[in-house]
Amino acid sequence: MHKGNLSRRGFMQRSLATLAAAGLPAWYAREVFAADDKKDESPGEKVIMGAIGIGSPASRGRAIYGDARGQKAEYIAACDVDKRFLDNALEMMKKDGFDAKGYSDFRELLDNPKVNAVTIAVPDHWHALIVIDALRKGKYVYCEKPLTLTIAEGQAVVKVAKETGRTFQTGSMQRSDPRFRLACELVRNGRIGKVKQVETRIGGNPTCEPIPKVAVPEGLNWDFWLGPTPEADYVERRGADGKLANCRHPYEFRWFYAYSGGKMTDWGAHHNDIAQWGLGMDHSGPIAVEAEGAEPSKDPNAYNTHPTFKVTYTYASGTKLYCASHQLEGSADPKETVVKDKDGKEHKVGHDNGVLFEGEGGKWIFVSRGIITASDPKLIEEPLPADATRLYVSNNQMANFFECIHTGKPTVCPAEVGHRSATVCHIGVIALRTGKKLDWDPVKEQFDDAEANKYLSRPMRAPWKLEA
Repeated sequence: MHKGNLSRRGFMQRSLATLAAAGLPAWYAREVFAADDKKDESPGEKVIMGAIGIGSPASRGRAIYGDARGQKAEYIAACDVDKRFLDNALEMMKKDGFDAKGYSDFRELLDNPKVNAVTIAVPDHWHALIVIDALRKGKYVYCEKPLTLTIAEGQAVVKVAKETGRTFQTGSMQRSDPRFRLACELVRNGRIGKVKQVETRIGGNPTCEPIPKVAVPEGLNWDFWLGPTPEADYVERRGADGKLANCRHPYEFRWFYAYSGGKMTDWGAHHNDIAQWGLGMDHSGPIAVEAEGAEPSKDPNAYNTHPTFKVTYTYASGTKLYCASHQLEGSADPKETVVKDKDGKEHKVGHDNGVLFEGEGGKWIFVSRGIITASDPKLIEEPLPADATRLYVSNNQMANFFECIHTGKPTVCPAEVGHRSATVCHIGVIALRTGKKLDWDPVKEQFDDAEANKYLSRPMRAPWKLEA
């Protein structure tokens, strides 16, 4: 990416200005620029790709496809159980210059020997089965977070990923945001002293009245969508504008425990992942968990994740992690921060979503997708010493996946890390659903309670089985 002296100087100045607008101090912005500048944008030959779960135009599947298309990817296959989405996606791929074949069954796509890598963006209850099949068929895998629906599924994915040795990336994209990496490096190097507590703010879960059962739309294989989960009605409610207001498919599966874990595994998979990273717990986790939350709906056709909640985790060090639907009373940081964009225009950014690390003497660092700020600006502005602990450098989650395919090195968020971060979310959900204070063994990956341990796995509807 080297340029002539004049163009390079201008390019560097523009890049540093953009990074500074993102809230990064000058010393760190220079490091980020240097890390990107010294490597090719996408090394190696084109990767022949398949997209499993291409989804609607506004879906994560489309966003992930766009990220991969920006690398050296050639898409020759796409899969979705909804023919409406699949047809639309194939037309999009054609316009992008790809001659892609459509599939309604992921297994048939994975049997295509020409496909050597896949992106997976399907509802959570499908992640493990598709990932395991893809790995065993020799594919490189990029899977949207949260990695799995259950802890047992995560263990199975980790086992197969190790056995096959294929490049694997969990889509925990905040690990490739320099703001989050900087926050974790500062915390890991004692910038705020001993970490007393971490607060992850992820928002509450939506609620709704029971959603009416309607006919399955033409082209949607509803039985395949449900897959290993229990039989359920196809339901949807549309607003006055004709747009979907409540449903299971395509997006709102997140608010049913049968398919996901609500905000705990939606935003929690992002922010609790950063908490784990900042605490140096990538291969471990908390030792206890307790939770409180508003009662969810009991109706099978209404959202049933807890509307509001507070989950408290305890680590062996004594550090507490609070994952909540709301900002906790008495939190150390202000309600908003003024930041400037690349054009110098000021904007107010709230702190209702993000990660707050609190240390000794009232010191804290807060980071979100919009800002990184601290109790004292010097905590961020002062460069780390030469012998500081530094974390894995990735400034683009998808580019890192492609780079690791070509180099063979581990990704920034491999299966084990994705599993451990998802586990934090899962045990929080289990504490909510059981209403119990639980001890957790991060080595054995078990609770001290028989009822809670029943939630570590879930029975799968025939003919689907978890085989690892």
